[in-house]
Amino acid sequence: MISRIKAMEQLLDEVQSVLHDTDCALGRLESARDAVRQLTEYYHGPEWREDMEADEAGLLPYNLKRGVLSEDGIWNTLAHYREILERMAELSKE
Repeated sequence: MISRIKAMEQLLDEVQSVLHDTDCALGRLESARDAVRQLTEYYHGPEWREDMEADEAGLLPYNLKRGVLSEDGIWNTLAHYREILERMAELSKE
């Protein structure tokens, strides 16, 4: 009986820790919704293409961080966001 209680207590501690971490992560994800919306609009709008063409023409400073101009980088990030939302939706069905 004591070993069972100890085992269940360990499981409870583990679940509580995971829930706390998840709650914090969800708060950060909720805060990022506006950023995701802005990135989506930028990527699908004319400005992204203009910025990418300016980069290809050598018009941007060489030391400018430009990961957002990587087609795969921004596409993969937005796809990853959608995948996480889908996983959350699947988890909520349990």
